[in-house]
Amino acid sequence: MDPVRNPFAPGAGSRPPELAGRESILDDAHVAVQRALLGKPSRSQMLLGLRGVGKTVLLNKIEELAENAGHLTSSIEAPEGKSLSELLVPKINQVLRKLSTSEKAKVKAHQALRALRSFASVFHLSYGDLSISVDPEVGVADSGDIESDLPELFVRVGEAARAAGKAWTLLIDEVQYLRTGDLAALIVALHKVSQKDLPVLFFGAGLPQVAALSGDAKSYAERLFHYPAVGPLLSDDAKTAIRQPVEDEGERISDDALDEIVLKTQGYPYFLQEWGYQCWNIAQGPQIDLCDAAQAATEATRRLDDGFFKVRFDRLTPKEREYVIAMAQLGAGPYRSSDIAAALNETHQSLGPRRSQIISKGMIYSPSHGDIAFTVPMFNEYLMRNYVGKSGKA
Repeated sequence: MDPVRNPFAPGAGSRPPELAGRESILDDAHVAVQRALLGKPSRSQMLLGLRGVGKTVLLNKIEELAENAGHLTSSIEAPEGKSLSELLVPKINQVLRKLSTSEKAKVKAHQALRALRSFASVFHLSYGDLSISVDPEVGVADSGDIESDLPELFVRVGEAARAAGKAWTLLIDEVQYLRTGDLAALIVALHKVSQKDLPVLFFGAGLPQVAALSGDAKSYAERLFHYPAVGPLLSDDAKTAIRQPVEDEGERISDDALDEIVLKTQGYPYFLQEWGYQCWNIAQGPQIDLCDAAQAATEATRRLDDGFFKVRFDRLTPKEREYVIAMAQLGAGPYRSSDIAAALNETHQSLGPRRSQIISKGMIYSPSHGDIAFTVPMFNEYLMRNYVGKSGKA
Protein backbone atom coordinates (compact mmCIF):
# COMPACT_ATOMS: atom_id res chain seq x y z
CA MET A 1 0.00 0.00 0.00
CA ASP A 2 1.10 3.57 -0.60
CA PRO A 3 3.44 4.51 2.31
CA VAL A 4 2.62 8.18 1.79
CA ARG A 5 -0.95 7.47 2.87
CA ASN A 6 0.05 5.30 5.84
CA PRO A 7 -2.27 6.50 8.66
CA PHE A 8 -0.11 5.12 11.45
CA ALA A 9 2.73 7.15 12.95
CA PRO A 10 4.36 5.47 15.97
CA GLY A 11 6.26 8.00 18.05
CA ALA A 12 6.48 9.51 21.52
CA GLY A 13 3.29 11.51 22.04
CA SER A 14 2.19 11.17 18.40
CA ARG A 15 -1.59 11.13 18.27
CA PRO A 16 -2.98 7.93 16.78
CA PRO A 17 -5.54 8.37 14.00
CA GLU A 18 -8.19 6.74 16.20
CA LEU A 19 -8.41 7.38 19.98
CA ALA A 20 -10.35 4.21 20.71
CA GLY A 21 -11.19 3.08 24.22
CA ARG A 22 -10.46 6.36 26.01
CA GLU A 23 -13.91 7.91 25.82
CA SER A 24 -14.64 7.85 29.56
CA ILE A 25 -11.42 9.70 30.42
CA LEU A 26 -12.06 12.36 27.79
CA ASP A 27 -15.72 12.69 28.78
CA ASP A 28 -14.73 13.29 32.43
CA ALA A 29 -12.16 15.87 31.32
CA HIS A 30 -14.74 17.63 29.14
CA VAL A 31 -17.17 17.88 32.07
CA ALA A 32 -14.45 19.22 34.38
CA VAL A 33 -13.41 21.83 31.81
CA GLN A 34 -16.97 23.07 31.36
CA ARG A 35 -17.67 23.14 35.11
CA ALA A 36 -14.56 25.23 35.74
CA LEU A 37 -15.85 27.93 33.40
CA LEU A 38 -19.12 27.98 35.32
CA GLY A 39 -17.29 28.38 38.62
CA LYS A 40 -18.32 24.91 39.78
CA PRO A 41 -15.81 22.67 41.58
CA SER A 42 -14.14 19.87 39.66
CA ARG A 43 -11.50 17.35 40.70
CA SER A 44 -8.25 17.40 38.82
CA GLN A 45 -7.03 14.22 37.15
CA MET A 46 -3.79 12.26 37.32
CA LEU A 47 -3.53 9.76 34.46
CA LEU A 48 -1.54 6.69 35.52
CA GLY A 49 -0.09 3.97 33.32
CA LEU A 50 2.94 2.21 31.93
CA ARG A 51 5.07 3.50 29.08
CA GLY A 52 3.45 3.42 25.67
CA VAL A 53 -0.20 3.42 26.75
CA GLY A 54 -0.94 6.89 25.39
CA LYS A 55 -0.89 9.11 28.48
CA THR A 56 0.86 11.97 26.66
CA VAL A 57 -1.58 11.65 23.76
CA LEU A 58 -4.48 11.98 26.19
CA LEU A 59 -2.93 15.02 27.87
CA ASN A 60 -2.55 16.68 24.47
CA LYS A 61 -6.18 15.92 23.63
CA ILE A 62 -7.35 17.28 26.99
CA GLU A 63 -5.35 20.46 26.38
CA GLU A 64 -7.11 20.82 23.04
CA LEU A 65 -10.51 20.32 24.74
CA ALA A 66 -9.65 22.99 27.32
CA GLU A 67 -8.46 25.51 24.71
CA ASN A 68 -11.55 24.94 22.58
CA ALA A 69 -13.71 25.62 25.64
CA GLY A 70 -11.95 28.94 26.31
CA HIS A 71 -9.34 27.92 28.89
CA LEU A 72 -5.85 29.31 28.93
CA THR A 73 -3.49 26.32 29.12
CA SER A 74 0.06 25.67 30.25
CA SER A 75 1.68 22.38 29.27
CA ILE A 76 4.88 21.13 30.92
CA GLU A 77 6.96 17.99 30.79
CA ALA A 78 8.72 17.45 34.08
CA PRO A 79 12.36 16.63 33.32
CA GLU A 80 14.64 14.94 35.81
CA GLY A 81 16.64 17.41 37.88
CA LYS A 82 14.70 20.58 37.14
CA SER A 83 12.56 22.41 39.71
CA LEU A 84 8.83 22.94 39.30
CA SER A 85 9.19 26.66 40.00
CA GLU A 86 11.69 26.97 37.15
CA LEU A 87 9.20 25.30 34.80
CA LEU A 88 6.18 27.29 35.95
CA VAL A 89 7.43 30.89 35.95
CA PRO A 90 7.59 31.46 32.17
CA LYS A 91 4.32 29.57 31.62
CA ILE A 92 2.42 31.59 34.23
CA ASN A 93 3.93 34.80 32.91
CA GLN A 94 2.46 34.02 29.47
CA VAL A 95 -0.95 33.26 30.95
CA LEU A 96 -1.05 36.48 32.95
CA ARG A 97 -0.02 38.61 30.00
CA LYS A 98 -2.92 37.17 28.03
CA LEU A 99 -5.30 37.82 30.93
CA SER A 100 -4.05 41.39 31.27
CA THR A 101 -5.50 42.21 27.84
CA SER A 102 -8.99 41.78 29.31
CA GLU A 103 -10.32 45.08 30.65
CA LYS A 104 -12.21 43.23 33.40
CA ALA A 105 -9.09 41.41 34.55
CA LYS A 106 -6.41 44.13 34.31
CA VAL A 107 -6.24 44.81 38.05
CA LYS A 108 -6.23 41.15 39.08
CA ALA A 109 -3.73 40.25 36.36
CA HIS A 110 -1.43 43.05 37.51
CA GLN A 111 -1.64 41.78 41.10
CA ALA A 112 -0.86 38.27 39.93
CA LEU A 113 2.14 39.51 37.92
CA ARG A 114 3.48 41.23 41.02
CA ALA A 115 3.08 37.97 42.96
CA LEU A 116 4.88 36.13 40.15
CA ARG A 117 7.70 38.67 40.28
CA SER A 118 8.01 38.07 44.03
CA PHE A 119 7.97 34.32 43.50
CA ALA A 120 10.60 34.43 40.75
CA SER A 121 12.85 36.74 42.73
CA VAL A 122 12.83 34.76 45.96
CA PHE A 123 13.69 31.55 44.10
CA HIS A 124 16.29 33.34 41.94
CA LEU A 125 14.61 32.30 38.71
CA SER A 126 15.15 33.68 35.23
CA TYR A 127 12.55 33.54 32.50
CA GLY A 128 14.53 33.46 29.26
CA ASP A 129 13.43 36.08 26.77
CA LEU A 130 10.42 37.00 28.89
CA SER A 131 10.41 39.75 31.46
CA ILE A 132 8.14 40.60 34.36
CA SER A 133 8.15 44.39 34.28
CA VAL A 134 6.27 45.04 37.52
CA ASP A 135 7.38 45.59 41.08
CA PRO A 136 7.18 42.58 43.38
CA GLU A 137 4.42 42.52 45.98
CA VAL A 138 6.03 42.40 49.38
CA GLY A 139 4.66 39.64 51.59
CA VAL A 140 3.04 37.62 48.80
CA ALA A 141 4.65 34.42 47.46
CA ASP A 142 8.05 35.58 48.70
CA SER A 143 8.79 33.52 51.82
CA GLY A 144 11.18 31.21 50.01
CA ASP A 145 9.12 28.18 51.08
CA ILE A 146 7.56 26.81 47.91
CA GLU A 147 4.81 25.03 49.83
CA SER A 148 3.67 28.41 51.15
CA ASP A 149 4.43 30.54 48.11
CA LEU A 150 3.03 28.42 45.28
CA PRO A 151 -0.52 28.35 46.71
CA GLU A 152 -0.51 32.15 47.00
CA LEU A 153 0.65 32.43 43.39
CA PHE A 154 -1.99 29.98 42.13
CA VAL A 155 -4.71 31.88 43.98
CA ARG A 156 -3.68 35.13 42.29
CA VAL A 157 -3.69 33.45 38.86
CA GLY A 158 -7.10 31.92 39.57
CA GLU A 159 -8.53 35.28 40.66
CA ALA A 160 -7.28 36.91 37.46
CA ALA A 161 -8.76 34.12 35.34
CA ARG A 162 -12.12 34.42 37.09
CA ALA A 163 -12.17 38.19 36.60
CA ALA A 164 -11.65 37.65 32.87
CA GLY A 165 -14.37 35.01 32.66
CA LYS A 166 -11.71 32.44 31.80
CA ALA A 167 -10.13 29.40 33.39
CA TRP A 168 -6.55 28.18 33.60
CA THR A 169 -5.62 24.54 32.96
CA LEU A 170 -2.17 23.32 33.91
CA LEU A 171 -0.97 20.03 32.38
CA ILE A 172 2.17 18.23 33.56
CA ASP A 173 3.55 15.09 31.96
CA GLU A 174 6.00 12.70 33.67
CA VAL A 175 4.84 13.75 37.14
CA GLN A 176 7.00 11.06 38.76
CA TYR A 177 10.07 13.19 38.01
CA LEU A 178 8.90 16.09 40.18
CA ARG A 179 10.90 16.55 43.35
CA THR A 180 9.11 15.47 46.51
CA GLY A 181 8.85 19.03 47.84
CA ASP A 182 7.64 20.34 44.49
CA LEU A 183 4.92 17.68 44.26
CA ALA A 184 3.78 18.51 47.78
CA ALA A 185 3.67 22.23 46.93
CA LEU A 186 1.67 21.56 43.77
CA ILE A 187 -0.86 19.50 45.72
CA VAL A 188 -1.21 22.23 48.37
CA ALA A 189 -1.65 24.89 45.67
CA LEU A 190 -4.35 22.91 43.88
CA HIS A 191 -6.08 22.25 47.19
CA LYS A 192 -6.09 25.98 47.96
CA VAL A 193 -7.63 27.05 44.62
CA SER A 194 -10.18 24.23 44.95
CA GLN A 195 -11.20 25.50 48.39
CA LYS A 196 -11.75 28.96 46.91
CA ASP A 197 -13.68 27.62 43.87
CA LEU A 198 -11.26 29.31 41.51
CA PRO A 199 -11.25 28.27 37.82
CA VAL A 200 -7.96 26.38 37.91
CA LEU A 201 -7.71 22.78 36.71
CA PHE A 202 -4.81 20.35 36.70
CA PHE A 203 -4.26 17.29 34.53
CA GLY A 204 -1.16 15.22 35.15
CA ALA A 205 0.23 12.02 33.73
CA GLY A 206 2.80 9.65 35.10
CA LEU A 207 3.87 6.13 35.91
CA PRO A 208 1.78 4.03 38.32
CA GLN A 209 3.87 5.00 41.35
CA VAL A 210 2.60 8.59 41.13
CA ALA A 211 -0.50 7.74 43.20
CA ALA A 212 1.68 6.55 46.08
CA LEU A 213 4.08 9.49 45.66
CA SER A 214 1.16 11.93 45.84
CA GLY A 215 -0.27 10.23 48.91
CA ASP A 216 3.12 10.30 50.61
CA ALA A 217 3.51 14.01 49.77
CA LYS A 218 0.07 14.97 51.11
CA SER A 219 -2.42 12.53 52.61
CA TYR A 220 -5.43 14.34 51.13
CA ALA A 221 -4.13 13.92 47.56
CA GLU A 222 -6.36 10.87 47.11
CA ARG A 223 -9.40 13.14 47.60
CA LEU A 224 -8.01 15.93 45.44
CA PHE A 225 -7.42 13.90 42.26
CA HIS A 226 -9.14 11.33 40.13
CA TYR A 227 -6.59 8.67 39.17
CA PRO A 228 -7.81 7.17 35.86
CA ALA A 229 -5.87 4.05 34.93
CA VAL A 230 -4.60 4.16 31.36
CA GLY A 231 -3.83 0.60 30.33
CA PRO A 232 -3.86 -1.63 27.27
CA LEU A 233 -6.97 -1.44 25.13
CA LEU A 234 -9.67 -4.07 25.28
CA SER A 235 -9.73 -6.35 22.26
CA ASP A 236 -12.60 -4.59 20.47
CA ASP A 237 -11.09 -1.15 21.08
CA ALA A 238 -7.67 -2.35 19.90
CA LYS A 239 -9.23 -3.66 16.70
CA THR A 240 -11.03 -0.36 16.17
CA ALA A 241 -7.75 1.51 16.64
CA ILE A 242 -6.35 -0.43 13.67
CA ARG A 243 -9.40 -1.01 11.48
CA GLN A 244 -10.84 2.50 11.48
CA PRO A 245 -7.73 4.33 10.17
CA VAL A 246 -7.29 1.68 7.47
CA GLU A 247 -10.91 2.01 6.34
CA ASP A 248 -10.72 5.81 6.49
CA GLU A 249 -8.04 5.52 3.80
CA GLY A 250 -10.38 3.39 1.67
CA GLU A 251 -8.55 0.11 2.36
CA ARG A 252 -9.46 -3.10 4.22
CA ILE A 253 -7.98 -5.42 6.83
CA SER A 254 -9.06 -9.01 7.51
CA ASP A 255 -10.39 -10.22 10.85
CA ASP A 256 -7.55 -12.77 11.04
CA ALA A 257 -4.99 -9.99 10.63
CA LEU A 258 -6.67 -7.96 13.37
CA ASP A 259 -6.66 -10.94 15.73
CA GLU A 260 -2.95 -11.48 15.07
CA ILE A 261 -2.09 -7.83 15.72
CA VAL A 262 -4.04 -7.73 18.98
CA LEU A 263 -2.43 -10.99 20.11
CA LYS A 264 1.11 -9.79 19.44
CA THR A 265 0.67 -6.26 20.84
CA GLN A 266 -1.46 -7.24 23.85
CA GLY A 267 -3.50 -4.12 23.10
CA TYR A 268 -0.78 -1.62 24.04
CA PRO A 269 -1.41 1.56 21.97
CA TYR A 270 2.21 2.28 21.03
CA PHE A 271 2.72 -1.28 19.84
CA LEU A 272 -0.57 -1.16 17.92
CA GLN A 273 0.71 1.88 16.05
CA GLU A 274 3.98 0.13 15.24
CA TRP A 275 2.25 -3.01 13.99
CA GLY A 276 -0.29 -1.00 12.00
CA TYR A 277 2.51 1.03 10.42
CA GLN A 278 4.43 -2.07 9.35
CA CYS A 279 1.35 -3.94 8.14
CA TRP A 280 0.36 -1.05 5.90
CA ASN A 281 3.82 -0.77 4.32
CA ILE A 282 4.15 -4.54 3.79
CA ALA A 283 0.68 -5.21 2.35
CA GLN A 284 0.37 -5.18 -1.43
CA GLY A 285 -3.41 -4.66 -1.18
CA PRO A 286 -6.25 -4.48 -1.70
CA GLN A 287 -6.44 -5.84 1.87
CA ILE A 288 -4.11 -6.35 4.84
CA ASP A 289 -4.17 -10.10 5.45
CA LEU A 290 -2.89 -12.48 8.10
CA CYS A 291 0.34 -13.10 6.17
CA ASP A 292 1.03 -9.34 6.22
CA ALA A 293 0.45 -9.15 9.97
CA ALA A 294 2.72 -12.14 10.57
CA GLN A 295 5.47 -10.64 8.42
CA ALA A 296 5.07 -7.24 10.12
CA ALA A 297 5.94 -8.76 13.50
CA THR A 298 9.60 -9.19 12.56
CA GLU A 299 10.12 -5.57 11.49
CA ALA A 300 7.95 -4.14 14.28
CA THR A 301 9.89 -6.08 16.91
CA ARG A 302 13.23 -4.98 15.43
CA ARG A 303 12.17 -1.32 15.47
CA LEU A 304 10.93 -1.58 19.06
CA ASP A 305 14.16 -3.27 20.13
CA ASP A 306 16.30 -0.62 18.43
CA GLY A 307 14.26 2.32 19.71
CA PHE A 308 11.47 2.05 22.28
CA PHE A 309 13.22 -0.56 24.43
CA LYS A 310 16.89 0.21 23.81
CA VAL A 311 16.81 3.89 24.74
CA ARG A 312 15.50 2.92 28.15
CA PHE A 313 17.94 0.07 28.72
CA ASP A 314 20.86 2.30 27.72
CA ARG A 315 20.13 4.63 30.65
CA LEU A 316 21.00 1.94 33.14
CA THR A 317 24.41 1.30 34.68
CA PRO A 318 25.96 -2.18 34.34
CA LYS A 319 24.79 -3.13 37.85
CA GLU A 320 21.30 -1.83 37.17
CA ARG A 321 21.21 -3.85 33.93
CA GLU A 322 22.20 -6.91 35.88
CA TYR A 323 19.23 -6.31 38.19
CA VAL A 324 16.60 -5.95 35.43
CA ILE A 325 17.98 -8.94 33.50
CA ALA A 326 17.61 -11.01 36.67
CA MET A 327 14.00 -9.82 36.84
CA ALA A 328 13.33 -10.89 33.25
CA GLN A 329 14.78 -14.35 33.87
CA LEU A 330 12.15 -14.87 36.56
CA GLY A 331 9.32 -14.61 34.01
CA ALA A 332 6.65 -12.04 33.21
CA GLY A 333 6.34 -10.43 36.65
CA PRO A 334 5.50 -8.78 38.98
CA TYR A 335 8.51 -10.02 40.90
CA ARG A 336 9.18 -10.45 44.60
CA SER A 337 12.18 -8.38 45.67
CA SER A 338 13.40 -11.36 47.68
CA ASP A 339 13.38 -13.56 44.56
CA ILE A 340 15.48 -11.04 42.64
CA ALA A 341 17.93 -10.88 45.53
CA ALA A 342 18.17 -14.68 45.59
CA ALA A 343 18.81 -14.76 41.83
CA LEU A 344 21.67 -12.30 42.27
CA ASN A 345 23.03 -14.02 45.41
CA GLU A 346 22.62 -10.81 47.41
CA THR A 347 20.44 -9.69 50.28
CA HIS A 348 17.25 -7.76 49.85
CA GLN A 349 18.71 -4.93 51.95
CA SER A 350 21.95 -4.66 49.96
CA LEU A 351 19.99 -4.25 46.72
CA GLY A 352 17.83 -1.45 48.12
CA PRO A 353 19.91 1.48 46.78
CA ARG A 354 20.22 -0.11 43.34
CA ARG A 355 16.49 -0.78 43.21
CA SER A 356 15.75 2.81 44.24
CA GLN A 357 17.97 4.15 41.48
CA ILE A 358 16.19 2.08 38.84
CA ILE A 359 12.83 3.26 40.17
CA SER A 360 14.03 6.89 40.02
CA LYS A 361 14.90 6.37 36.35
CA GLY A 362 11.33 5.29 35.68
CA MET A 363 12.22 1.72 34.66
CA ILE A 364 10.53 -0.22 37.45
CA TYR A 365 7.93 0.45 40.13
CA SER A 366 6.37 -1.25 43.12
CA PRO A 367 2.74 -2.25 42.42
CA SER A 368 2.42 -3.56 45.99
CA HIS A 369 4.60 -4.00 49.05
CA GLY A 370 7.55 -6.25 48.31
CA ASP A 371 6.76 -6.50 44.59
CA ILE A 372 8.58 -4.96 41.61
CA ALA A 373 7.40 -4.67 38.01
CA PHE A 374 8.62 -3.10 34.79
CA THR A 375 7.11 0.23 33.73
CA VAL A 376 7.64 -0.73 30.08
CA PRO A 377 5.25 -3.38 28.69
CA MET A 378 6.92 -6.58 27.48
CA PHE A 379 10.35 -5.32 28.56
CA ASN A 380 11.13 -8.74 30.00
CA GLU A 381 10.68 -10.25 26.52
CA TYR A 382 13.07 -7.67 25.05
CA LEU A 383 15.71 -8.56 27.64
CA MET A 384 15.29 -12.26 27.04
CA ARG A 385 15.60 -11.80 23.26
CA ASN A 386 18.69 -9.64 23.41
CA TYR A 387 20.62 -10.22 26.64
CA VAL A 388 19.95 -13.76 27.79
CA GLY A 389 21.57 -16.66 25.96
CA LYS A 390 19.96 -19.96 25.08
CA SER A 391 21.48 -21.41 28.22
CA GLY A 392 19.34 -19.04 30.28
CA LYS A 393 22.33 -17.11 31.55
CA ALA A 394 22.88 -13.40 30.90
